[in-house]
Amino acid sequence: QVQLVESGGGLVQPGGSLRLSCAASGSIFSIYAMGWYRQTPGKQRELVATITSGGSTDYANSVEGRFTISRDNAKNTVYLQMNSLKPEDTAVYYCNADLRTTPRVRNDYWGQGTQVTVSS
Repeated sequence: QVQLVESGGGLVQPGGSLRLSCAASGSIFSIYAMGWYRQTPGKQRELVATITSGGSTDYANSVEGRFTISRDNAKNTVYLQMNSLKPEDTAVYYCNADLRTTPRVRNDYWGQGTQVTVSS
């Protein structure tokens, strides 16, 4: 089994910062990519940022320049530093990992989600 445990969400004022963390554990053979997605009520889950094991990153246009994704491969952990937060960043943020549990089995795994609320 694989578990993704997120932390770091909360309430912050507009213009503030938060840092999300997500640690993957369990029967992990290798991790290709990890990332963050977010979802608000009535909307589809959308990509926020992803990072591969090699360090290649991809960001949604709406967060480019404000959010930074990073990764500690030794700890199977991914981080999302969120600066200059806006009310429209309010959402449940989900961690995702694209990984192999064996050399031949590759799947997507999701965390339970952490609420980020940007409000004055």
